[in-house]
Amino acid sequence: MTRRGATRTPTKHRDEMSRAFVFPGQGSQAVGMGKELANAFARARAVFSEVDAAIGQKLSTLMFEGPHDELTLTANAQPAIFAMSLAVVRVLEAEAGLNFASDAHFAAGHSLGEYSALAAAGSVSIAEAARLLRIRGEAMQRAVPIGEGAMAALLGVDYNSAAAIANQASSEIGEGAVCSVANDNGGGQVVISGMAAAVHRAIEIAKAQGVRRPVLLPVSAPFHCALMQPAADAMAEALAAATIKPPCIPIVSNVLAKPVSDPEEIRRLLVLQVTAPVRWRESVEYMVGQGVDTFFECGAGKVLSGLTKRIASTARTLNAGTPAEIGLYRSAA
Repeated sequence: MTRRGATRTPTKHRDEMSRAFVFPGQGSQAVGMGKELANAFARARAVFSEVDAAIGQKLSTLMFEGPHDELTLTANAQPAIFAMSLAVVRVLEAEAGLNFASDAHFAAGHSLGEYSALAAAGSVSIAEAARLLRIRGEAMQRAVPIGEGAMAALLGVDYNSAAAIANQASSEIGEGAVCSVANDNGGGQVVISGMAAAVHRAIEIAKAQGVRRPVLLPVSAPFHCALMQPAADAMAEALAAATIKPPCIPIVSNVLAKPVSDPEEIRRLLVLQVTAPVRWRESVEYMVGQGVDTFFECGAGKVLSGLTKRIASTARTLNAGTPAEIGLYRSAA
């Protein structure tokens, strides 16, 4: 449900450029992220300081200097990736004339990136989102003891084939075993998640079925599966107390692969998102179907740009994450 005056839907003709802004998820972190941006722009420094204050940690120093092992901890990586994305947005607004409400038609983020999209669209404050992501990261890490869960990428399969492999693995391991699709990333890349024994069995099944490349992922927890229910419960409590406003543009939900604008629906879906698969392929397909032809990835890395090109080969993808890319934004846009 969309509140009157809260958001708008795309109205441009198809021969005009229609833009979506997308925000990366966990795995995009790297030591040094944001340092150039902070050195060049006061608005970036302000965002990093705000996030540091919100979570009571000098996270920006960890982002700029490492160590890598500490940065990759889920509780640090999630707010760090968020801080980087929002620093980019604020710099684009100050230096390149970005008006998120009028220049973007949709926003979407991959997993934690959905919080970045919401903050960029004014639905949650930077400080609130940073605090929520710290809680989310800690709760996800606590939900399953290290070594008991796993994730694997199945390359060269579609969603239905990956789901069938995961279901077969669960059945063979036995009653109560968990293995399911966690990310439908598109372009023949589907990630499964669950109990370690079930995921390892799924890899064996995939190889036997001729799947081109099943790869165990170096993650510390099995994200986006039923094993994350304790983390979903923690987020339900945290989100119940959070201030969420209607975003200035529609946010394409990971859970629905469709836009949402109502604050209570956003709150509900952010809880479900913890255990539900990230429907990235369908999200991109939805936006393309609505006329989006240009995707701006804001933040660390270029993972989503690569995925988007595999899903929609004719789409234009652009990145903003360095001072040089900020400088190119105006002409590129």
